[in-house]
Amino acid sequence: MPAAQGPLAGVRIVEIAGLGPTPFTAMLMADMGADVIRITRPNGAPHVLGLAYDVLDRGRDVLELDLKTPDGAAAARALITRADALIEGMRPGVMERLGLGPADFPQNPALVYGRMTGWGQSGPLAEAAGHDITYIALSGALHAIGGADAPVPPLNLLGDFCGGALYLAFGMLAALLHARASGQGQVVDAAISDGVAHLMAMISGMAGQGAWADTRAANLLDGAAPFYTTYACACGGHIAVGAIEPKFWAELLARLGIDVPTLGPQMERARWPETRAQLAAVFATKTRDDWARELEGTDACAAPVLRIAEAPTHPHNAARATYQLHDGLMQPSPAPRLSLTPGAIGQGSPARRVEVAEVLARWK
Repeated sequence: MPAAQGPLAGVRIVEIAGLGPTPFTAMLMADMGADVIRITRPNGAPHVLGLAYDVLDRGRDVLELDLKTPDGAAAARALITRADALIEGMRPGVMERLGLGPADFPQNPALVYGRMTGWGQSGPLAEAAGHDITYIALSGALHAIGGADAPVPPLNLLGDFCGGALYLAFGMLAALLHARASGQGQVVDAAISDGVAHLMAMISGMAGQGAWADTRAANLLDGAAPFYTTYACACGGHIAVGAIEPKFWAELLARLGIDVPTLGPQMERARWPETRAQLAAVFATKTRDDWARELEGTDACAAPVLRIAEAPTHPHNAARATYQLHDGLMQPSPAPRLSLTPGAIGQGSPARRVEVAEVLARWK
């Protein structure tokens, strides 16, 4: 296998196959050069979403092991003994019952043991099942998102990937730095419910000081403000507006041909519905792409709301190669971008099966 590139080149990680946040974390690590081996069940069940190819599994090879058998567990133990880190997303106690818990590797004292769960390793809900929507419900985040009538789940971006995978990756990188300096590994207990609560720091801080109403569609950043929302266009598409600062708001109004004195003060919330109606009437006179040509690249802080299939071909995304064709599928490129040691999609493939001996030889 060609040498990996990226800041994590040389870092060895064992990933116990799972769904959502754990493969996303493993993908992040592999994109940055880590040698990640994904352990999955032999002849595993079809993908839960019916996918033939899961982008989250890219960049790493697959080792099929039955961890419930002595041989399978022994093979995994041999790999983990040589690894710098492990990623797992089982319910609390499962890895311990397999003989693969954090305490089972005294011969690898620098091991960083990354644990991804919805509720964490402790607490009254630790053993309960759940999904993104239930985890974000307990942080106050779900209550704050959506229209006035009901909360709307923000895909599974906020919980699984932001509050979960990114926090697990951050915690593991912090622990790897500590292990490099001290020789001591540790357990990273990444709970989605904790991560989302942390992500809500600014909003909950505002709410605690009376600067955020406990009502949806009534606040600065939840679609209520006429300068931070979306507008329908003549074609049925939409334009997103984020002109919060007064100078950007003034530029937007000027480009829309709206006479500023006819509007109330920008932050006068009682006038927001009236102001929004005025902007809506103007945006409805042209297509989304017409408005994009007039507003993109200016300080009006506006952008077309693109469909998923449109995003890769937008000139800005194309110029930055934000997406790339890999394994026959258009995928997001590794992010963020490092100037000296940039990441890249790894050579490993979810379709490639490796043997234990091959990996052990690689990880001498």
